[in-house]
Amino acid sequence: MSHKINTPAVNLPWNVKKYLKRNAGFIREPETNHPSVYELIVVVPAIAELKSGKKLLKSLKNNENTSKTLVLFVVNNPESADENIRSENKNLMEYLKDEAGKINTFDLGFIDASSPGNGLPEKFAGVGLARKIGMDTALTLFDYSSANKKILACLDADCLVESNYFTGIVRSYNEEKLSAAYVEFEHQIPEDKQQFRAIINYEIFLRYYVLGLKYANSPYAFHTIGSTITVDYENYVKTGGMNRKKAGEDFYFMEKLAKVTQIGRINSTKVYPSSRKSWRVPFGTGKRVSRFLSRARNEYLLYNPESFEILKNWLEIFNSPEVLSAGDYLKRAGKTDERLVNFLKSNGFEADWEKILVNSGNRNQINVQKKLWFDGFRTLKLIHYLRDSGMPEINMFDACDILFNKIDSGIKIARNSEIPPMETQQKYLAMLKSLF
Repeated sequence: MSHKINTPAVNLPWNVKKYLKRNAGFIREPETNHPSVYELIVVVPAIAELKSGKKLLKSLKNNENTSKTLVLFVVNNPESADENIRSENKNLMEYLKDEAGKINTFDLGFIDASSPGNGLPEKFAGVGLARKIGMDTALTLFDYSSANKKILACLDADCLVESNYFTGIVRSYNEEKLSAAYVEFEHQIPEDKQQFRAIINYEIFLRYYVLGLKYANSPYAFHTIGSTITVDYENYVKTGGMNRKKAGEDFYFMEKLAKVTQIGRINSTKVYPSSRKSWRVPFGTGKRVSRFLSRARNEYLLYNPESFEILKNWLEIFNSPEVLSAGDYLKRAGKTDERLVNFLKSNGFEADWEKILVNSGNRNQINVQKKLWFDGFRTLKLIHYLRDSGMPEINMFDACDILFNKIDSGIKIARNSEIPPMETQQKYLAMLKSLF
């Protein structure tokens, strides 16, 4: 199967043509019967996922009838993959090929990035490159003559979805005029009690951090889970597309998106990511669950809520209408916390800010540069810096209680131990969900 697809020059918007010319090496020939007729393309990276892939497909089959939708698996492995992985990938592709003719509610296709000669280069092989290949190729398959939104969505092969997953995304984009969004999620509940504890712990961690960012009025207060990403084609192209990172590709891609458009939230449907242990990525859900089960460290800790207070104060200073010199910003930061000053200096704020002032022609450009400089990654770095500079993590449930109080939620969950029973832990998680 050829790696490249010769897309016709007609019908492709100029920005897509330009993007595809720069990224031609990532376009693969998809196996699908209906090219260029889609408005929603769901990209699913898969490596050694025959069992999970079947479950996902069963979940997708339960969706409402949807026209102009393609589910595109990217069956992948490094060129050096062992025979067991290659064999399972081959079986998955054969299964997908067989199933494609049986489904009448959406189209099903796949990209062979697995068989000899088609595998991913060792240096970049991973979920980021697999997503990029699928998403870049999807740009050649949209019906650009349609007035409706052309939407890219990401799933993982071990996910499940609600029965209105397709229609929920399409309606949200077209009715709410979304440009990028994440789909509401809830990790699958495992039967194993310890894995259940692990995933509740992990969800509290995820939702607490985003709620802390929301409290601080950060523009990066959104979830960055790969299987929940959606974006229209214009903003996908505008960001330069998906990156090739082997892990964390979702965080960096969503951060890039937030710099060019607003990240929305689709809560009319839901994705159910897996809660299993996994070898496929070096961090994320699978790694966190494995670490919890190994008891390598105390997992019942969260960032100190006061770090979000410092972040909130800094954002009020930095994002105020008044434009100050670097020195004046540092003086005001010093009134909040000297550690904030040290962080800004160690990240080159003074030199960078003076360049921004020189190169920005007006206040609008300066405001854009503010968001670009203090981005989602630098936000996380600040929280980590504060953690490592005398503001250590504290008990998970104490942290939640303090944050609930800070946002005047009126929430008070009764408990009489540092690590309460699972029923109480689930109450904390439910409250976090309700607040964001």
